[in-house]
Amino acid sequence: MSNSSNGELEVIAISDVQHVKIHGRTTAGRSPLNLFWTGSAVEFNVRGAEFWVEIESSYDLLEPWISIVINGVPVSRQMLIRGRAWICVFRGMNPNAVKNVRIIKDVQAMSVDPGHSLQFHAVKAEGTFLPVEEKALKIEFIGDSITSGEGAIGAKTEEDWIPMWFSALHNYTFMTAEALDAAYHVISQSGWGVLSSWDNNPNGNIPEYYGQVCGLLKGKRNEQLGALEPYEFSSWQPDIIVVNLGSNDDGAFQSPAWTDPITGQVYKQRLNEDGTYHEADLAKFERAVEQFLFKLRKNNPQAHIVWAYGMLGASLLPAIYRAVDTYHKQTRDPAVSILQLPNTTEETIGARTHPGERSHRRAADVLTEYIRRIL
Repeated sequence: MSNSSNGELEVIAISDVQHVKIHGRTTAGRSPLNLFWTGSAVEFNVRGAEFWVEIESSYDLLEPWISIVINGVPVSRQMLIRGRAWICVFRGMNPNAVKNVRIIKDVQAMSVDPGHSLQFHAVKAEGTFLPVEEKALKIEFIGDSITSGEGAIGAKTEEDWIPMWFSALHNYTFMTAEALDAAYHVISQSGWGVLSSWDNNPNGNIPEYYGQVCGLLKGKRNEQLGALEPYEFSSWQPDIIVVNLGSNDDGAFQSPAWTDPITGQVYKQRLNEDGTYHEADLAKFERAVEQFLFKLRKNNPQAHIVWAYGMLGASLLPAIYRAVDTYHKQTRDPAVSILQLPNTTEETIGARTHPGERSHRRAADVLTEYIRRIL
């Protein structure tokens, strides 16, 4: 693809680009192409001097952000304003060199903003597109705000819950995948858990939506975009699944009860008077872990599943061990294990009292070494 006679670059719909690699769960439809989850991306190999993408951003409250990675190095990060616009990825570069370009969604799927979406319509380049090679290893990361990279960028003093303080790159998911030269998907939502969200809302659980493209999104528009469609698991089978959930389930024990506004039912993970976990409620959490493992295995028969936990304390680790033990006894499944990740310290904390980049780096190093041993 090159300059047409009048000096304008030729526009090609994203659905017509032969060599484009899509990262992250999305729908079958490619016109336009929707990126839902954090770390989702489009990847190109471009031989040419100049390259543009046409992106459409929508939101009511929480705007999308993107990061651009060229030849493995992050070179730009930006907030996307509402509407459809051309963004220049690079220009004036050596026309003969091949540039590997990844444009990455830097923020999570926003379940609290039904108007939030990020779509790719078209590209234009002075040059040609070449095939993007498949990675030998595939990893799926499942988690909460830690996995969404909340607070992984920004000063320690930042307290605002806004997209600016989310990062897909200053993030153990990206770091681990880079270290292992792996392709990866992320399924994550701030505040959510295995059984409930941090505030005891039982709807804030990841396992319930695992079978959909991006089922935790709400509203008519997301339904039309295909977010609620069943996910085609056979289209992308991970070799490794990393589950980093439990921090918000712990939070539910420390938080006030949640009352369902529709049914009036009250939900609360209780503590005993001495501050220990109420046995019956802890058992509910353990059952949820166990059931999620069954669901993961059913949909990913070959994957090694690692429950990696501990970046914001590890108080539910004994319960996770018991749940995995119960699962093992029932299944004799050898490919499920537990890894404790390094806790975040005063030195490694980031914005919004979440793990900072240094904490993510430490977690990635431990996880990378562990996955290497498995492989």
